[in-house]
Amino acid sequence: MKKFSALMLALLMALSLAACGGGGDTAPDTNDGGAAESGGGKVNITIFNSKSEIQSQFEEMAAEYSAATGVGVEVYFSSDTVAAHMATRYASNDPYTLAMVDAKDIYSLGPEHAIDLSGEDWVANTNYAVSVGDQVMGFPVCVEARGVMYNADAIEAITGTPFVPSDYATLDAFRGLLETLVAGGMESPVGIMKEDWSLAGHFLAEVYEEQDDVFGYVDGLYAGTSTVADNEKFNALMDYFDVMKQYNYAASSPIAAEREVSEQYLAEGKIAFMFGGNWDWSMINAYDYSEHLGMMPVPQNLDDGANQKLVGGGSKFFFIDSSEYTSDEQRQAAKDFLNWLVFNADGNKFLTEDCALVPAFSNIAAENLDPLGASVKEYADAGNLIDNYNYLPDDHYSMMGAELQKYLAGQQDRAALAAAIEQYWASTTPVER
Repeated sequence: MKKFSALMLALLMALSLAACGGGGDTAPDTNDGGAAESGGGKVNITIFNSKSEIQSQFEEMAAEYSAATGVGVEVYFSSDTVAAHMATRYASNDPYTLAMVDAKDIYSLGPEHAIDLSGEDWVANTNYAVSVGDQVMGFPVCVEARGVMYNADAIEAITGTPFVPSDYATLDAFRGLLETLVAGGMESPVGIMKEDWSLAGHFLAEVYEEQDDVFGYVDGLYAGTSTVADNEKFNALMDYFDVMKQYNYAASSPIAAEREVSEQYLAEGKIAFMFGGNWDWSMINAYDYSEHLGMMPVPQNLDDGANQKLVGGGSKFFFIDSSEYTSDEQRQAAKDFLNWLVFNADGNKFLTEDCALVPAFSNIAAENLDPLGASVKEYADAGNLIDNYNYLPDDHYSMMGAELQKYLAGQQDRAALAAAIEQYWASTTPVER
């Protein structure tokens, strides 16, 4: 397997870090602003990384960056939800210098905890920065998108013809292809990730994101006036999900399927399709992957154009702490780090090659993107991305993920799932936006 030893090292490091911090929190106690600077005047900054798949890359970069600049950099990860983890850090007067969070966290945390970055040079090079009022507070780490990942080599080995994703934009055509693959010897051509962030945070979110009036529909869910069971978009996407369930390689025990195994099967062509995002490349590239992989929109039997687009946009955002527990020298060092990511060749390489991220900045060349990232960039450049909905309640992943896991396991039908979704939203406090 390619990079197997590197994968094992990353896993060992993750386990070691998890053992050092309760609940997956690897952050040290640095709640004294001066404590973050050595007696010799060296500036040290802490970075919170909320993307687990690039933690080892971040740690390696931090060591190299520190050696090159003289600025001490420590990178930490927590398995807690971003909002809960950040709330704990601020309640302890122990903020990170630089924190990677979701867009909704910028809106909620920014006014009290973030500095204004409007004057930074990189602002002119991106369309994805997050502003609160008239102040830029969120630095976009990357562009991410989700849809159906595919292994074209595995498909073509059976069909004998070039795989053209747009030929299978409708669910009927997609189902026909799956039947062809089964007849050709690929007994179960599909994988499904059972994780709640995938099922609820990504797949179910498309039900909201693909509505004609996204905010109106979600407001109606809060108010109990929007329905789910008879919603055209919900049913179109669940029809797709049912087809994936039918051809799932782990159909007999779908909740036992391990993400790593599913990623390996897709990489090596044992399965042909799996719903996911370009972030999955960080796991796929650890295996003996086929050459031609990519991403396509979710097939649907609707003519609203959604089956020609991925869902995505700016994903994960850095903000710099504004509190008294962070010094001006640390804030400047954090700004320098962000500029390094955007304007330095090594910083660009870290984003696009080491972390396999699609850059959110127009000046960053991306000739060496991985196959999934290249697909995302193609759809983004063509304007074929449906915007993310950035205001999901913090417990949406866990609560709705559990309901979709029940559905995946055959423990409830579509009507019960729809009722659970409606009940969840109607009993949840609206997220400010």
